[in-house]
Amino acid sequence: MTHTAHQAGPATKPPYAGTRPPRLHQIPAFTDYIAQHWGSQPIPVDLPEGTAPAAAAHRRRLSAALPGRTIVAAAGTAPIRNDDCAYGFRADSDFVWLTGVQVEGAVVVMTPVSGGHETTVYLPPPFRPGEDGFFGNAMHGELWVGASPGLTEWSQALDVAVRDVAELDTSGTIASTNGPVLATAVVPETLRRSHSMEVSAELGRALAQLRMIKDDWEIAQLRHAVDASVGGFAAVAGEIPRAIDEGLGERWLQGTFDRHARTHGNGPGYSTIVGSGPNAPVLHWTRCDGPILPDGTLLLDMGVEARSLYTADVTRTLPASGTFSPAQRQVHDLVEKSHRIAMSHVRPGVNYLDFHFAAMEVLAQGLHDWGLLPVSVDEALSPAGQQHRRYIVCGVGHHLGLDVHDCSKAEWEDYMGADLQPGVVMTVEPGLYFHTNDLSVPPELRGIGVRLEDDLLVTDAGAEVLSEALPIDAAGVEQWTRQHMPSA
Repeated sequence: MTHTAHQAGPATKPPYAGTRPPRLHQIPAFTDYIAQHWGSQPIPVDLPEGTAPAAAAHRRRLSAALPGRTIVAAAGTAPIRNDDCAYGFRADSDFVWLTGVQVEGAVVVMTPVSGGHETTVYLPPPFRPGEDGFFGNAMHGELWVGASPGLTEWSQALDVAVRDVAELDTSGTIASTNGPVLATAVVPETLRRSHSMEVSAELGRALAQLRMIKDDWEIAQLRHAVDASVGGFAAVAGEIPRAIDEGLGERWLQGTFDRHARTHGNGPGYSTIVGSGPNAPVLHWTRCDGPILPDGTLLLDMGVEARSLYTADVTRTLPASGTFSPAQRQVHDLVEKSHRIAMSHVRPGVNYLDFHFAAMEVLAQGLHDWGLLPVSVDEALSPAGQQHRRYIVCGVGHHLGLDVHDCSKAEWEDYMGADLQPGVVMTVEPGLYFHTNDLSVPPELRGIGVRLEDDLLVTDAGAEVLSEALPIDAAGVEQWTRQHMPSA
C-alpha cells in the first residue's frame, strides 16, 4: 500500500483571520435566526416518589413550630472549583427538607396565613429560545447543559405556587407583620439586605429539632441508601484482588464505590474513605492514594446518597487477604465487643450519649487488659483522664439523614443532651486506631486501624440495625469478604 504525502501549498489565511471573533449575542442576524424553528420540548420534573407530599408535611411541622413568622430558605449555589469551573451543585439540606427541590439558586418563602403558612417557591426559569442565555450561558443555558423543567411543570409537581426568582429583586416581595423575617444561613446576602432579613438562630434550631425525627418517607429513603451501600461494599470487595495484583491501589476501590453510588443513587454521600494498612488508622483518609497491602487491614467508610439526598454511612474493616492476622483479629474483637454494647444502649428514653460512654468503657477496659493504659480504667474514663482516647480521638456516632452528620449545628440540649426518640436515625461507630509511629503500642499492633459502623433506627420497642446485612464479627467478616472476592 502506498501513501502519498500531502503537498502543502502556499499558506492562505482563512477569512477574517487576525480579527477578533464577534460576540454572538451582539449580532442581530444570529440572535434572530437562533431564536427560530425550535420545537416544543416540555421537560417533566423527575422527583423520587412521594417527595412533594413529604415536603408539604415537613412545612406543616415547621409552620406549627413557628406560627405567624415569615420563613425564607434557599438552595444555594455551587462553589467555584477553579477559574470558570464549578463544583457539582448540591442543594442545602434544610431547603431540600422543606421543598424536595434541588435547583441551584432556588428560594422558598413561607408566608403566615390563617391556619398556617402559604408557600411560594422561586426558581430561576430555564433559558428558552429567544433568550441570550439559551446559547450564551455556559453554566445554565439549555444548549450547554440540557433542557430543564419550566415553572409550570415545577408548580404541578410540587402542588405549590412557583414563580420567577427575579421577582424577589423587587423590594417588599418578602414582608413580615410579626417580628423579623426568619432566614436560613444559605439565603444570599444580597437578598437578605434588600428585604431586611437576618440569619435566624431560632429558625436553624427549629429545623434541626424537626429534622432529627424522621418520618416514614424519610426512613424509606434511608433504607434505600443503606441497601445500595451494602451493594457497594460487595462491589468493592470483588475488586480487592485486582487492586492488589495490578497495583491499582486504594483509588481503584474508591472509584469502584463512587461509580456504584452514582449508578444506584445521587453519588457518594461524603468523601469515600479507603484506608489500607498504615492508612487504616487515619480517621478521614480520603486521599486514597496508597497501595492495597495484601496482609493489611482495609478500612472502608462509605455511603450512598439517594437521589432524594438522604445518605447512608457504613464502615467495615476487611482483611485484604480474606483472613485477619492474630493481632488484627484481637483488635477487631475488642471493637466488635464495644460496638455491640454501644448498640444495646440505642433505644427510646435513653440519653443520646449513653452509647458513647458504654463503648468507651469497653475500649478502655480492653486497652487496660492489654497493658496499654498508664492509669486505671476509672482514671482513664474520668473527665480529667481520657488516656484511652489516644487510640480513638473521634466520637462514636452521630445523627444521620440528609447530611452524613445530620443536624450537627443543633443545640447541645436538643442533641447530645436529649433522650432518644422513635424516628431518630443514627450511627454507632467505635474503633481503635494504632498508628505506625505510635511507640506506646507493641510493634504487632502498629499500623492496624479497625472501625465498625452501623446505621440504626430508633423504634418504639428499641432499635433496628438498617445495615445488618453486613456482618460485624471477625469470622463473619472474613467469610463475607472471601465470598465476594472472585474465584481464582
